[in-house]
Amino acid sequence: MKLSFAARVLLLLLVPAVYAQNNTLSPKEKAAGWRLLWDGTSMHGWHSAKGANVPVEGAEIKDGVLQLRSSESHQGDVVSDDIFGDFELTVDFKLTRGANSGVKYFVNDKVNEAAHSVIGFEYQLLDDDVHPDAKLGRNGDRKTASLYDILPAAENKPTRPIGEWNTARIVVRGNHGEHWLNGVKVLEYDRTSATFREALAQSKFKDFKGFGDASDGHILLQDHGDVVYFRNIKIRPLTAHVK
Repeated sequence: MKLSFAARVLLLLLVPAVYAQNNTLSPKEKAAGWRLLWDGTSMHGWHSAKGANVPVEGAEIKDGVLQLRSSESHQGDVVSDDIFGDFELTVDFKLTRGANSGVKYFVNDKVNEAAHSVIGFEYQLLDDDVHPDAKLGRNGDRKTASLYDILPAAENKPTRPIGEWNTARIVVRGNHGEHWLNGVKVLEYDRTSATFREALAQSKFKDFKGFGDASDGHILLQDHGDVVYFRNIKIRPLTAHVK
């Protein structure tokens, strides 16, 4: 369909307005203590997982969207400069077909899981229908919104199709944690419970001393070698604990 000149002009006027609505805080959000963890235009407030003074690689910013692009090195993890204890975090994410990524929290960026990654609790982001990791782990604990390799998200979670925006929400208060997806709570855990401890003991993190006991840490967006998009990264500290 060919657009008229007037329609093209109107579209050009509307597009910037749509972008402007993202990566902003409403007066109500500001009053509730929310802050932007990513400003939508730069990597200010973030650093490479390879070190605080190492330039961020593999990240592109366009039209208010942060893209972690495909890389063979998987070394494009980006980490928040600040450390958070109790918090509420929301982030919009969009996956490409077959993609694997994650939002990690309680991250200690001095502890390596492997040569290319750092450990922490992970809100898994995955193309559950295509990526082979969905069939690994236990009871679906490597699928989207799961606490990666520890506890699975609800099977009836409201996941939107690949290529569409989804919203993740993570809530941490002391030993209590929640994972939400598109406005629905899909996982809840208590780190002191037998259920959590048994799941942790069967996970790939069982040999990392103190894993599961952290009281604070960085937020990390994971580069797993696939293209993934983020926007509207907002956080609300639930205590005064921010370093």
